[in-house]
Amino acid sequence: MDTSSPRNGARLIRQIIIDIAVLLGIGAVLGVLAPLGTGYMSLAARMAYWMVLAVAGYAFYKPIGAIVLQLGPKLDLPNWFLWAASVVIASVPMAILVWFVNEGRGPVRIPSLEVALVHYFFVLVVGAVITIMFNLLPITRAMGAHAQPAAQAPAASPPPPAIETPAQPAGPRFLERLPAEIGTDLIALEMEDHYVRAHTALGSELVLMRMRDAVAELDGIAGEQVHRSWWVARGAVADVKRDGRNVRLVLDNGVEAPVSRANVSVLKDRGWI
Repeated sequence: MDTSSPRNGARLIRQIIIDIAVLLGIGAVLGVLAPLGTGYMSLAARMAYWMVLAVAGYAFYKPIGAIVLQLGPKLDLPNWFLWAASVVIASVPMAILVWFVNEGRGPVRIPSLEVALVHYFFVLVVGAVITIMFNLLPITRAMGAHAQPAAQAPAASPPPPAIETPAQPAGPRFLERLPAEIGTDLIALEMEDHYVRAHTALGSELVLMRMRDAVAELDGIAGEQVHRSWWVARGAVADVKRDGRNVRLVLDNGVEAPVSRANVSVLKDRGWI
């Protein structure tokens, strides 16, 4: 059961609206700056030109970047390399689109290899700058609080004095972020872009926070960060799969968590595998 689907859909629509608004703003700035020889256009034409290309580029850079990042756990590569690879790949169709747009007033010329490489380089530079700006903009996406204040009891006669008991220690803070319908029997944490997906025995839920911050809130729960994108509870491993040097942990809910090569020996020493 995955109870997060309706809320995830609403988050996705909201994020797409924010993304397009940011891209339109970036396109407007580029229209004013007039880079890459667009100064001959009028201001209105430049702004329309860059806004259209910025939004069109969203169709290339966003999905290709997501696909490459999904391969991260399998390839065990650093984030910076995956983002660089996504920009390099996405700039190929983007460069073709820009060439056709620029040639739109007449017959489309087939460029020479040298011209094509120079054209691709400029598109790559602009795509890289926009990608960096786009992913570093401090847009606040506040999470709704899960905890609700307790209802006040109606006034009544004073109860008899009770024997004071020691306060119970608070549980791991991360569990307070989870909705009641998926419980707190935590199996694993999985990094998904800017979110962490919490897997429990009853379902899963996305939480907007970084993996390292989520792991820091798991005090008292026995587990291990087996991969830069995965944390696994100690008692949730049902089986171990090996394919050459690749090792994956099969969890109680059927999900498979990859183990980075650097952590294989660590997990062996600790009796996980």
